[in-house]
Amino acid sequence: MREDPVTYKDGDTTLNGFVVYDEAKQGKRPGILVLHEWWGISKHVMNEARHFASEGYTAFVVDLFAGKTADNPADATQLMNGLLGNPALVKSRFEAARAQLASHPTVDPSRLGATGYCMGGKIALDMARAGAALKAVASFHGNLTPQAPAQPGRVRAKVIALNGAADPFVSADSIAAFKKEMDAAKVDYKFIDYPGAVHAFTNPDATEKGKKFNLPLAYDAEADRQSKAEAGKFFAEAFR
Repeated sequence: MREDPVTYKDGDTTLNGFVVYDEAKQGKRPGILVLHEWWGISKHVMNEARHFASEGYTAFVVDLFAGKTADNPADATQLMNGLLGNPALVKSRFEAARAQLASHPTVDPSRLGATGYCMGGKIALDMARAGAALKAVASFHGNLTPQAPAQPGRVRAKVIALNGAADPFVSADSIAAFKKEMDAAKVDYKFIDYPGAVHAFTNPDATEKGKKFNLPLAYDAEADRQSKAEAGKFFAEAFR
């Protein structure tokens, strides 16, 4: 498995991501953008990229915070709000990474997808809503409320939202609104709830952080396993 740091640009801003792929695999393959949580690029998101690379994709870990990371909720909230409060910046950061991934010699630029975790899951969904040139988008425990609702004919990507059924950050009303939005826009989507799972259920470090900061975060090994399997099937079908 090859793992290379990548310096790229969004306008005048220098960004530092990572590309991960199996160099033993021959030929061009689909590429998947991997969008991090509010902590910034972490061990968890790197491991998720390695997982997708092990499934035969080229994974690109996107630098949404221009190299900044947080080790506590106050700093993480500040970073997240600074980004999400500027939709044009979110889009330009995403598009800079998409262009970088599309240009990688191992990647078939006609078969690109995105996956995101928590904050990154929301951004992945919002980029699908905005009509990004993607085949597929997977959100893991992401906020479902749109920055701008999906419109009929605009969404090019198939969508899957993988949610913890006990996540207090994702209300029943927001789930109902998400399904109504996707149906109205005629999006090819799937929504899956994992019973008992709370926020950040794919992150093995979530339980410790939840206890440390008194937040409803916890790793759920079974939900992690099942959601990865679902995402694996989803991307394989979308990239056919």
